[in-house]
Amino acid sequence: MPGVLIVEAFGQSAAALTAYSIDPEIVKNKLVYLMTVNNARFRNPVMPDCQLMLKVEAIRSKGKVWKYKGVAMVGDKIMADSEWMATIVDRKE
Repeated sequence: MPGVLIVEAFGQSAAALTAYSIDPEIVKNKLVYLMTVNNARFRNPVMPDCQLMLKVEAIRSKGKVWKYKGVAMVGDKIMADSEWMATIVDRKE
């Protein structure tokens, strides 16, 4: 699996975590945008038949900006890890 897809999976998981952490009525008209990716490390290749488990944690939030960290694992083996920031914005219709 290309590293960019692992980063995308981190971002999608963080967006879901954020949505479940905030009042659902507020979140339904919002979008989550990835702002930065820091310290991304790809330690081992992820093969197509592997089951990738993501562990994502919100480190802090300030206003509309959230900071996260995450680890991608296959079994007990760390495949990738990263920190990133995202922002929550109003959905424009």
